[in-house]
Amino acid sequence: MLDFAADLRKTVSDAVRTLRGLSADAAARPLAPGKWSPKQIIGHLIDSASNNHQRFVRAQFRDDLVFDGYAQDDWVRVQRYESADWLTLLDLWQAFNLHIAAVMDAVPDAVRLRPRPVHNLYRLAWETVPPEEPASLQYFMRDYVNHLRHHLRQIDPRLAAAPVLQRTRG
Repeated sequence: MLDFAADLRKTVSDAVRTLRGLSADAAARPLAPGKWSPKQIIGHLIDSASNNHQRFVRAQFRDDLVFDGYAQDDWVRVQRYESADWLTLLDLWQAFNLHIAAVMDAVPDAVRLRPRPVHNLYRLAWETVPPEEPASLQYFMRDYVNHLRHHLRQIDPRLAAAPVLQRTRG
């Protein structure tokens, strides 16, 4: 079992336990003027899970880490997460991430650790990688978990309060 996949499982399970305590009204309230609400943040994390799940699977069949991006604000807006059922969002987010953790665990070491000189993680990753430096699928997977933890801390600093996982590019 990979440390970041195990961390993803624990982070999601712990967060869901806490987030279920938020009322629907509190979950729909933006965190600050012009900012997303907890519902919208979890919706964004569902979109991130959807996009990255495909990237993690596809990366196993190619030599590069070049993937399409997506307009995250537009995705959150058109899916109307602010009016979605809070507990349904949490269930979907939890299930999707537990599946992603299983996908992470199933990637062979040789594929996960292989340096990929061609990538666009200078645009896609939360913690970007310069285009002239190779990146690995493992780095991208760790980055996914760190991104998720970052957004959970926006909802409540106690969520995902453990130190962020090491950000090595290899």
